[in-house]
Amino acid sequence: MQMMTRDGLLEMELEEDDDDDGDIVLENLEQTIVSGFGSLESQQDFRTPEFEEFNGKLDSLFFNDGQRRIDFVLVYEDESRKETNKKGSNEKQRRKRRAYESNLICDGLQLEATRSLLDDKLVFVKVHAPWEVLCTYAEIMHIKLPLKPNDLKTRSSAFDNFNWFTKVLQVDESIIKPEQEFFTAPFEKNRMNDFYIQDRDTFFNPATRSRIVHFILSRIKYQVRDNVKKFGINKLVSSGIYKAAFPLHDCNFSSPSEDLSCPNERYLLYREWAHPRSMYKKQPLDLIRKYYGEKIGIYFAWLGYYTQMLLLAAVVGVACFLYGYFNQNNCTWSKEVCDPDIGGKIIMCPQCDKLCPFWKLNVTCESSKKLCLFDSFGTLVFAVFMGVWVTLFLEFWKRRQAELEYEWDTVELQQEEQARPEYEARCTHVVINEITQEEERIPFTTWGKCIRITLCASAVFFWILLIIASVIGIIVYRLSVFIVFSAKLPKNLNGTDPIQKYLTPQMATSITASLISFIIIMILNIIYEKVAIMITNFELPRTQTDYENSLTMKMFLFQFVNYYSSCFYIAFFKGKFVGYPGDPVYWLGKYRNEECDPGGCLLELTTQLIIIMGGKAIWNNIQEVLLPWVMNLIGRCRTVSGAEKKAPRWEQDYHLQPMGKLGLFYEYLEMIIQFGFVTLFVASFPLAPLLALVNNILEIRVDAWKLTTQYRRMVPEKAQDIGAWQPIMQGIAILAVVTNAMIIAFTSDMIPRLVYYWSFSVPPYGDHPHYTMQGYINNTLSYFNVADFKSKSKENPYTELGDYTTCRYRDFRYPPGHPQEYKHNIYYWHVIAAKLAFIIVMEHIIYSVKFFISYAIPDVSKSTKSKIRREKYLTQKLLHENHLKDMTKNMGVIAERMIAVVDNNIRPKSD
Repeated sequence: MQMMTRDGLLEMELEEDDDDDGDIVLENLEQTIVSGFGSLESQQDFRTPEFEEFNGKLDSLFFNDGQRRIDFVLVYEDESRKETNKKGSNEKQRRKRRAYESNLICDGLQLEATRSLLDDKLVFVKVHAPWEVLCTYAEIMHIKLPLKPNDLKTRSSAFDNFNWFTKVLQVDESIIKPEQEFFTAPFEKNRMNDFYIQDRDTFFNPATRSRIVHFILSRIKYQVRDNVKKFGINKLVSSGIYKAAFPLHDCNFSSPSEDLSCPNERYLLYREWAHPRSMYKKQPLDLIRKYYGEKIGIYFAWLGYYTQMLLLAAVVGVACFLYGYFNQNNCTWSKEVCDPDIGGKIIMCPQCDKLCPFWKLNVTCESSKKLCLFDSFGTLVFAVFMGVWVTLFLEFWKRRQAELEYEWDTVELQQEEQARPEYEARCTHVVINEITQEEERIPFTTWGKCIRITLCASAVFFWILLIIASVIGIIVYRLSVFIVFSAKLPKNLNGTDPIQKYLTPQMATSITASLISFIIIMILNIIYEKVAIMITNFELPRTQTDYENSLTMKMFLFQFVNYYSSCFYIAFFKGKFVGYPGDPVYWLGKYRNEECDPGGCLLELTTQLIIIMGGKAIWNNIQEVLLPWVMNLIGRCRTVSGAEKKAPRWEQDYHLQPMGKLGLFYEYLEMIIQFGFVTLFVASFPLAPLLALVNNILEIRVDAWKLTTQYRRMVPEKAQDIGAWQPIMQGIAILAVVTNAMIIAFTSDMIPRLVYYWSFSVPPYGDHPHYTMQGYINNTLSYFNVADFKSKSKENPYTELGDYTTCRYRDFRYPPGHPQEYKHNIYYWHVIAAKLAFIIVMEHIIYSVKFFISYAIPDVSKSTKSKIRREKYLTQKLLHENHLKDMTKNMGVIAERMIAVVDNNIRPKSD
């Protein structure tokens, strides 16, 4: 080892720290790191890793000796070869790094440094954890390890009778062999003989070794000054002292390793999971979990299960859409709108002041035809079905998740999770634990915690208000630009110009507002992501799970308002409070409220959903594919042409993209937002599950391709479930029943049509001898006397359609001259009563079915419960028997020694 004098390196503690990379107060850090390998203070000299020349083995995962496995790689830029004049800053970074590496060596890790073949300024420090270190920290981290092979775990499937069909979809077991199952228990060094240790080199698999090493790297300090200690590889990377820190991929993704001992798991994952030709196959979840850890595995298990369930929803949604398509010809009210003798003779009142003209109803002919596709009886059936479907999905996922907890051995994971190093560093307040009555350290007092919660809640509330302000801005845009479109777009319908047929003022306003809304949503997303992370860091959650759950709730609350606010406005507010032509309602005292088309706002809501949902999916997929690929391409272009093939494994991985601190958080967020679109507003767009299904099939393979080919290997992490996303989905499922019922009642025209058909088409209110939809349009449009316009709107310059004494508008009011003119008529009150009754009945029916399904389907299947209990019993029995054997063996040894002593004492007397 290269040696440095202790005094030389301790100078760093006395210097002023100019770089503000965040001081963390840390008292008694050593209490959180139990190690038998000494500490910095107990060593006579500081040690640095040996420099070794690359041995030419490109696929090697070992040190130059070929024996010690590389568990982690640290990368830094040699300060002596940097092209910069900041010598003082470079010297500080060098000293911090050497102190850190010296502490790593003192803690038992073994380091070997190698210079880059492509850039001589880069140095790769390879980290190896010896057997003793692995055992020590496995016990500290409560890692479960194998006791003996388990022959109880037999997986059964509801599709076992269709093996002849599902075999095509399965991964070939001759290529990806099933993992051997074991009974496991938290590792203890004093019970090492109880564990299934056939080979010390393979007892800890690569993922577990990387986890342990990362745990150590995150808690080793590198500077101490005035009781202020800085520690952890994350801070060193963020401050630029190290360029990167990552575990190694085991081989190249496109070809297997030349090293016969390499399992080639990355190559197998690419070939059988990420490659497009494997798109129809099931995911190799066990191998994903083994290679990337349970946290990645549970995400892809959930995404795969969600996609499977979407298949059923998509089939029913397409059937409902086809029902509306084939029944277009029976859409009587649309025919009346398009009929020149009916819709062509109905003159509608201007929808804004001063600039808007009178217009004929048949201008909306094409939009009324499109509306027939979505506003049909099939939509009602589909909304009820989706209310049940979402419950089935959540309940069956809970069962699947419980099976994975058992199969992946994460049933008692909460006992394993350690506090975050950032939390440990802030633990300066001493309190008495109510349970143990012992002293423990916490980061802040109860009063301090209340202050932090108040500040964080205020910040979140402020940003939500900012989003609402942006929504108000979009509404003002709608109101303003509608006047412009009404003035500029053609007013006469001649049937030959496609623009006149499809681009009405309402449609033009809706499309442009949706596009602007989408752009604003994406911009606010970028800003708020940083703000949410800052707020969560200020909260200082204890564990990584607590941290992610807290961030999840903040991000989703923001995204919920950001993505869904415009849809809620169109569905439940637009066109609901407009008054009537003689007495319109004004927004902010200036802008006249928007009105819906004569057929309602359902088509506009559908347009908004298609633009936001489709645009978001396209943007995310392009970003996920192109961004890492372009970044890696730029990185390769900066190096020597073609040199990547000649570089060692660690150097190839370094030129890949880092995954980011939050891992798959944004992937979850993307899917949950999509889940909201599929469930909350599905009554307006039955094809939403089909779009989501197509997107998710691509999403699984894009994410798999991205992980295996474009990103460095992530540090494997444990996870028991999908975390806070589960209650979020349950909340969405409950809210979806209300939103869909209200969309059908208040946004679509289904209830008014049913009321007309059953009550107002026949006597005493109607003139038809039998139930019919004929006359519906005329019955739902009220009359207004042009002479009753207020002064500011009656002088309309656009009177090309002629001079009219009356015009029509969408509402249920008495005509001019009636004793209660312009008051709501009896039809209005019938419709309101029917809408409220429909909402109450639909909600109660669906909620009753949901609660019954939730009660009837247990979260954990009976077979899984039995397996968990059986395994726990056999594990305890095994440990108890081994303990008895050890005691019996020890007692036998003691008895033999006592007999020998007695014999030695008796024999001389007898002699």
